[in-house]
Amino acid sequence: MTRQKFEQRRLLLRGLEQVERAVALLRTLPLDEKKPLEVLVREEVKARKLDQNALYWAGPLKDIAEQAWIDGRQYSAPVWHEFFKAEFLPDTYDPDLCKDEKYRKWDEGPGGGQVLVGSSTDLTIKGFAQYLEQIHAFGANLGVEFHEAPPRG
Repeated sequence: MTRQKFEQRRLLLRGLEQVERAVALLRTLPLDEKKPLEVLVREEVKARKLDQNALYWAGPLKDIAEQAWIDGRQYSAPVWHEFFKAEFLPDTYDPDLCKDEKYRKWDEGPGGGQVLVGSSTDLTIKGFAQYLEQIHAFGANLGVEFHEAPPRG
């Protein structure tokens, strides 16, 4: 008989108390040769900051939407956002760039084609910084002059 599905748990080891909790958890985990559990220990992966997101929309996305022209046409910030996700989000999970090992950029849609499901919210601080660098380079190639985002009030 196989065990029931085990819900993932995350423990941050900041001191001896958390280490003791982790050891106690390990001692009580259900064991199953056919369906083993995986234990992963790594440095904490920092999610991107909310301020990065605000600066993204008030800064480069706004500048590109206002200044960039492609074939005689301008596009809104939400359209650019979708375009940049498809262009610059990581194609596969990278622990330096993505918060969660379950990250996926694409999923199969009802018609069999690929649907973009990745989000910039899936990125770590480092991943989002790299994403912004790619967007700045893209915009600069279109002649966009970037301005600092207005201070948050």
